Amino acid sequence: MAEKKEKLFDQFPPVSTAEWKAKVEADLKGAPFDKKLVWRTNEGFDLQPMYRAEDIENLATTDSLPGEFPYVRGTRTDNDWLTRQEIIADDAAAANAKAREVLTKGVTSLGFKVTDTTPATVAALLDGIDINKVEINFTCCPRHAAELTKALVDYVVAAGAQESFRGSVDFNPFRKALKHGKPFPGDIARMGVELVKLAAPVKGLRVLAVDSVMLSDAGAYIFQELGYALAWGAEWLTLLTEAGLTPDEVADRVKFNMGVGSNYFMELAKFRAARMLWAQIVEQYKPASKDACKMAVHAITSRFNQTIYDAHVNLLRSQTECMSAALAGVDSITVTPFDTPYQTPDDFSERIARNQQFLLKEESHLDKVVDPAGGSYYVETLTVSIANEAWKLFIEVEDKGGFLACVNDGEVQKAVRATSEKRHTDVARRKEILLGTNQYPNINETAAAKIQTTGCSCGCSHGDDDNAEAALPTSRAASDFEALRLETEASGRRPKVFMLTIGNLAMRLARAQFSTNFFGCAGYEIIDNLGFDTVEQGVEAAMEKGADVVVLCSSDDEYAELAPAAFKALDGRAEFVVAGAPACSDDLKAIGIEHFVNVRSNVLDTLRGFNARLLKK
Repeated sequence: MAEKKEKLFDQFPPVSTAEWKAKVEADLKGAPFDKKLVWRTNEGFDLQPMYRAEDIENLATTDSLPGEFPYVRGTRTDNDWLTRQEIIADDAAAANAKAREVLTKGVTSLGFKVTDTTPATVAALLDGIDINKVEINFTCCPRHAAELTKALVDYVVAAGAQESFRGSVDFNPFRKALKHGKPFPGDIARMGVELVKLAAPVKGLRVLAVDSVMLSDAGAYIFQELGYALAWGAEWLTLLTEAGLTPDEVADRVKFNMGVGSNYFMELAKFRAARMLWAQIVEQYKPASKDACKMAVHAITSRFNQTIYDAHVNLLRSQTECMSAALAGVDSITVTPFDTPYQTPDDFSERIARNQQFLLKEESHLDKVVDPAGGSYYVETLTVSIANEAWKLFIEVEDKGGFLACVNDGEVQKAVRATSEKRHTDVARRKEILLGTNQYPNINETAAAKIQTTGCSCGCSHGDDDNAEAALPTSRAASDFEALRLETEASGRRPKVFMLTIGNLAMRLARAQFSTNFFGCAGYEIIDNLGFDTVEQGVEAAMEKGADVVVLCSSDDEYAELAPAAFKALDGRAEFVVAGAPACSDDLKAIGIEHFVNVRSNVLDTLRGFNARLLKK
């Protein structure tokens, strides 16, 4: 008789969600559960502090396998994504030489931005490159996309690679309206049909771009990028099927180029939701093959959250972003080099960007597991929640006439601009953290000397006719703080901020640290101290150091006595600041104390005020 094995968890009684919540509420000692632990996301739904099996019992997303419709778990049965590098060079010969070099370093996908779209240029760029094994992607001005597509198809056919070739021509006639506020003047449907017919001999060539990375880099929320991307893709389907193409002919030529930000699990769930929703959208057009419902998606790590100061932190951001995309099962990834905000990426930063992907493949083996998040109570719930919010936006766009109408009317740009402004405000108030910029800055760093002036790289001509108010915003989340620090650098003087620490040991240390981070965001010189016996002693020490700002760091209970004494002793010889928001603030304001810094302060606006006063001295 076989021995009966007892399972570990059989020894413990089941615990219900209600019991868990009761225990948590007991530990909170009366504090409201929803207020303390439930997080309201920017995407429009709540996140719970815990998820259980019951949360995914009725979710349809858990019923399929990788490679099965609706492809929420991936369009493939492997996770071997392509490592892409954008080739930046002065001419075709230099670009070709660089491309051939990086192909020896593990790159499996290349991106070229071209202005010359002639057959000679295509041949020069691809000379010596095995197009049977390397994915080739081109970006050009939409007006020249047909010429480029024909040249590329002729090259591929001549090489006998029409069955094995994989790549794209990024035909994006929406770019002009999104980036420059001016509608594209050409007949988009006619041009799209022409491109699809030109691409017909090469099965793996996609020519209809959905560049939602533009929205992500402008500061869009995750649900906005996804909702608009789906509407963008549906616009291609509607325009071109109405022009006579079949749903399969159109869907097989669409390529999604999506951004990926640092919200790790949310971004992972976004790509899973994207595949699921796109499959269902294409299905409504009744394609002949289910394969037409598969989304081809390329992920590009964010530029919106990149910073000039403490730029190596960009590596941490892009690494988690790359992980999100890899674990989500995208087809290819570009890691944006860390120095992109201030210069044309150099050999070092490009090498690091490549290696970030190789770390995930060769050392972490993320390419060996398909949909590792599948079945996760948290990620499955996130996938459905993001899908719901994105779908609401998709329906809203469709009700307004579709993506093209909303872009030409400026509706998309307006919505993203509002989100970008909200995120800039959140950065200013530290509700959204940019490490090294609005929190824990490297106060001794300077950056002005490393910034290079770079022009537009979008591939489209533009100039005085741009309508900035109807275009997507271009400023990164850190831009305002960077302008502040660069103003400090340009002034030729660096204000000194003196921490007058006194009284309660724990509180004075905590508030000195807080104030150091606060004023360090403007690049000021910080003078910290162990503590003083009297405020008069502290003020005199500050004057000996030539302080421009004196920050009183103590406890709320002690401020009623210490702040008036310190303010009187300082007697206007420097700016006086109280670190905190004590109950006696109104009394302190009544005697002339104006400046308080605390967690509710708008850091950016406060520091702009200090710059205006201090840099003129």
